[in-house]
Amino acid sequence: MSAPLHYDSCPICGHADCRPVFQVVDQLVSQQSFQLIECPHCSVRLTQDAPGAADSGAYYQSDEYISHTNTRQGLINQIYQLVRRRTLSQKIKWVERATGLSGGRVLDVGSGTGAFVSALRRSGWRADGLEPDAAARQVGLRDYGITLMESDQLYQLPSGEFDAITLWHVLEHVHDLHGYMKEFRRVLKSGGRLLLALPNHTSWDADHFQQWWAAYDVPRHLYHFAPDSIRALAKRNGFECQSLRPLWYDAFYIALLSHQHQCGQNRWLSSMYVGLRSNWRAYFDRERGSSLVYVLKPI
Repeated sequence: MSAPLHYDSCPICGHADCRPVFQVVDQLVSQQSFQLIECPHCSVRLTQDAPGAADSGAYYQSDEYISHTNTRQGLINQIYQLVRRRTLSQKIKWVERATGLSGGRVLDVGSGTGAFVSALRRSGWRADGLEPDAAARQVGLRDYGITLMESDQLYQLPSGEFDAITLWHVLEHVHDLHGYMKEFRRVLKSGGRLLLALPNHTSWDADHFQQWWAAYDVPRHLYHFAPDSIRALAKRNGFECQSLRPLWYDAFYIALLSHQHQCGQNRWLSSMYVGLRSNWRAYFDRERGSSLVYVLKPI
């Protein structure tokens, strides 16, 4: 057993006047309700009293947790698989653009079943992955022939080793947030880049769904970032935010899941409308994207 994560001050910027936002229910596993709080200075939202690292594993034990199971059961999961196949090549292009390289060393953190590591290797990159879930690592070995490392091995990796580190919807799960950021800074080459894909609670679809917004995903998501909070996190850990871009597909996928949570059923047309409207806002203001990819560079 480990103590729940109770915040008396903001873990990003240190201010002590975080305020309650609303209660969010864990729709995937426990049906428990968790309080969200927000720091008015850096805009991060936090899941108050989320389970500690030793107890968090139980909240991932669901056949519907697709990043750990590779499941194709259900129409939404089939759509997820189709979109993922399309976006894998796009992610590789983002790595190439961020680093200015067409090959090199990449560390993928929170690899799930290893789909991105596999795609990188097929494209000529020397890629390794870290994944905390033993079952997901087994699926990666079975489906892709990849041996993923346990997450604790991050602390044993050699310094200055990687041209890029990628986290696709992972940092919001990490208990040792600043410890991980320090290690990323250490194992990156001086000209390397850190790519973070994260939900954005200041997006239009998050405002629309409020506590039903599926990307809150409590208590698995410990932090709910926004561009200001990522800039503050980067500055505190020796990085600066070089660029950000929306993940356009995420607005539609999150809207589908959010309607399921809110109404108990799929609402395809409504979800399409919400996704289109959210992306329309993000087209004119990138910082309003449903999910954002941040490129951080060491300073």
